[in-house]
Amino acid sequence: MITILDLMRDERLCGAQFRGATWTAWEACLAAAFGLPMPSPEHRDAFHRHTRRDVYTAGRPCRELFAVVGRGGGKSRIAALIATYLATMRDYRRHLAPGEVATVAVIAADRRQARAAMRYIRGAIEYSPALSELIAAPPKSESIALRNNVLIEVHTASYRSTRGYTLAAAILDELAFWRTDDGSANPDAEIVAALRPGLAKMPGSMLIGISSPYARRGVLWDAYQRHFGRADSTTLVWQGSTCEMNPLFDREIVDAELARDPIRARAEYLAEFREDVTNYVPEDVIRRAVDAGRALSRPSESEIYRAFVDPSGGARDSFALAIAHTPRAESSRPAHARTLVIDAIHEWRAPCSPQRVVSEIAAILAQYRIRKVWGDAYAGEWVAGEFTQHGIRYERCELNRSALYLHLEPLLMTQRIRLPEHERLMSQLMGLERKTGRTGSDSVDHAPGAHDDLANAVAGAAYVALRYDPYYVPVA
Repeated sequence: MITILDLMRDERLCGAQFRGATWTAWEACLAAAFGLPMPSPEHRDAFHRHTRRDVYTAGRPCRELFAVVGRGGGKSRIAALIATYLATMRDYRRHLAPGEVATVAVIAADRRQARAAMRYIRGAIEYSPALSELIAAPPKSESIALRNNVLIEVHTASYRSTRGYTLAAAILDELAFWRTDDGSANPDAEIVAALRPGLAKMPGSMLIGISSPYARRGVLWDAYQRHFGRADSTTLVWQGSTCEMNPLFDREIVDAELARDPIRARAEYLAEFREDVTNYVPEDVIRRAVDAGRALSRPSESEIYRAFVDPSGGARDSFALAIAHTPRAESSRPAHARTLVIDAIHEWRAPCSPQRVVSEIAAILAQYRIRKVWGDAYAGEWVAGEFTQHGIRYERCELNRSALYLHLEPLLMTQRIRLPEHERLMSQLMGLERKTGRTGSDSVDHAPGAHDDLANAVAGAAYVALRYDPYYVPVA
């Protein structure tokens, strides 16, 4: 029987893709994952070093593998090798009903990343004359159908789209950067929970998470905490720096990055989970600020409203608007007890026409008698020009995105702000991250690959509504 190490080394199969580098650490990882004998004492030493396990016993393949590896360490090539092996070197047909296929699912945070992973797999299969004979039909951008009733398919990270499959394997690409908060439509724990029943249908199936590390939360961090160094666990957790896993990587680049930004570089290249990234505010704090069932508040003649926009060129990010006011009925109350209301939020998702969006925003602002709107300082001159054409003055806010979130935080913590019920707003607020810099100062922003257009508009509207309220006294 051909093993995954045979596939990796045989020039007629995938060996040509693994020439010219020292793959010892990855070979040891794969041997351990598939329960193979360690090829040499050097491989055994690598196993002990990267798993913190004292004993290795061949013949015990793992059901789940989590490889925590630095950037540039060869993760994508190894993920493609594993997918290729499980798709081409195993026969699942005796476990399948007529018309059923075994799926090797490659799952990434978004479709662009998933397609990149698919290109590695397609290259591995098409480059080998022996493996390419298994292709049943011309490969598509998101799937490869094989003659052995196996379908290799890419998916985005969604617990809905990954349900109902019979899975030979699920490969989770850059898992640490998936959404982890419960407010997300697709938190990583829900996706993995949706995959496990599909994996349970197929004997010998594997769940494989390969990623650089990030924050100390989510499925990858949980697996690391529970299984790293545990010799009795059937879940294997492997941790290796970029240069340990890929000795050909330029060490001078790693040293330069460590000198420039040691906290970020230790995660990127040394494969260490970051200690400086935490949630913005607790989930329950955000939920308590929501008025259940209220989508927006109609304008009142007795109130003065402020508006803030998070502009977009219309190609990738959303164009967002938030409207807020401080109720005049509470003007007799102490400043620290007065409540701010977010009256309305609107989002125009990309792709969209910025000119059309500004026209629609102008019509909404007219309902609230608003002739001036604020936005961030990074918007181009075209934004102010477009609003001017509709008789609305655009003013750049003096605070940046992070400062707006830090201003919003005490309002949330003291329950002095009321939010409309809006799923995407909740998701964005819960997905914000706080980072502590080397000087001890905090900054807040969205997670890598996430969006915060609505959250930024709400934070900006809260700031300008209070900044220009004569009764407001800032919370100390």
